[in-house]
Amino acid sequence: MTSPATLSAADQASDSTRWPLRLWGMLITLCIVLFLDGLDVSMIGVALPSIGSELHLSTSTLQWLVSGYVLGYGGLLLLGGRTADLLGRRKVFLIALAVFAVASLAGGLVDDGTLLIVTRFIKGLAAAFTAPTGLSIITTTFAEGKARNKALSIYTVFGAGGYSMGLLFGGLMTGLGWRWTFLLPVPIAIAALVAAFILVPKDEAPEEGGHDILGAVLSTAGMLLLVYTVVTAPEVGWASVRTLGSFLAVIALFAAFVFTELRVAHPLVRLGILTKPSLWRASLAIIAVAGSYFSWQFIVTLYLQDSLGWSPLKLALALLPVGILVVGSAFFSEKLIDRYGTGPVIAVTMAVMAVGYLLFLRIDTAPSYLTVLLPAVLLVGVGWIGFPAINVQATSGIDDDEQGLAAGVLQTSMQVGAAIVLAVTTAIVTSGAHAATGTPSAQDMLNTYRPGLEFAAGVSIVGALVALSVFLPRSRRALAAQNDSVADTKVLEPTG
Repeated sequence: MTSPATLSAADQASDSTRWPLRLWGMLITLCIVLFLDGLDVSMIGVALPSIGSELHLSTSTLQWLVSGYVLGYGGLLLLGGRTADLLGRRKVFLIALAVFAVASLAGGLVDDGTLLIVTRFIKGLAAAFTAPTGLSIITTTFAEGKARNKALSIYTVFGAGGYSMGLLFGGLMTGLGWRWTFLLPVPIAIAALVAAFILVPKDEAPEEGGHDILGAVLSTAGMLLLVYTVVTAPEVGWASVRTLGSFLAVIALFAAFVFTELRVAHPLVRLGILTKPSLWRASLAIIAVAGSYFSWQFIVTLYLQDSLGWSPLKLALALLPVGILVVGSAFFSEKLIDRYGTGPVIAVTMAVMAVGYLLFLRIDTAPSYLTVLLPAVLLVGVGWIGFPAINVQATSGIDDDEQGLAAGVLQTSMQVGAAIVLAVTTAIVTSGAHAATGTPSAQDMLNTYRPGLEFAAGVSIVGALVALSVFLPRSRRALAAQNDSVADTKVLEPTG
């Protein structure tokens, strides 16, 4: 799927990371698109109060501005990654990016809540194709080893930067008007579309053979229904007939999907890829990182703005150190991976992130920024420094023709896992809110939110403990084997 000219550049990069300007241009273009994907997940949160006030939307309707994006993103990621492998990465990337730009423009112009939710779903759908396709373009262009580690580190730092900087951009844009949170990505996406058209190499002829249409329908329906069930369960009840029936339908759809993949000649997903240790370990790690962070960010945004009266800009500046750490890590994350391997980097950064959440539990109704908030924010930011290592871990040892699929599996784990963790967090917070009577004080609201904060911290702690037990023993052996071969190869391969 990669042009000979690009492979030649990648071969040269396997021994050196001094790449041609055109290769750098392609990488930065892909990075900017991933940044926009992450930005849209978190930027909308700051604008929700303004949107609800102007369009007269209820809290339950506002939730769908977040959930609609996750529904499209998480539900179609597997299909997006595999479609890129089968139909051509450049073609899929360009079409999806164009759809993203149009949906962003429409979202900034509509005046109806339902139409606004539809534009969010379409943007999530487009991101479900651009994210795994961009990652697979990189992993099939840069040779596995130092070159790929560096490229993936830069790429995924941009993605993490989008998630972590979303509050800052959301605060700035909401100050101008909530519509700017939708319009900001439009010119950026158009510029990236033009650059990608010029810089991303043309696809070779599509793979011969049939396409698994039934498998695509079953997997997409299963993922969409799973995400929908998870995000609506807190509202209708986890034990309700509707929720339980939906989960049974999800199980039936996935069972039919597995049966189909085992029987068709050209399966959408080669099920053997799901047994790759590097992929499922990375998937578990990314669920813990994203799930705990999105839940923490959700609660922090509500508490500091609604209960303590912070402005969107003040909130954005308070959490800015997270984004600064993530962006700054672009200069050294690949060096950490090359020196220590993916395993230790993942385990240590996840452990530091968990400590940050524990420190944040000291928050009260008049928190000191320097002694309470800043230390926690900095440690949480360190956790995102391990994000590139998770992506390197997931794609190591995967054949080129399945890189898009592997990327889709990892991104699906992130979006669906984070949606599940956030839904549980929301249910915990909502149950506490229902128990309160009268007009709640700041202390009452803190008491309501604290169990959710504790749950998010618990998810992070469990993830860190699993990472420490799974990654470190194997990483030490792999790193020792690397050191033995360094004299001959002069190139460290990724471990973990």
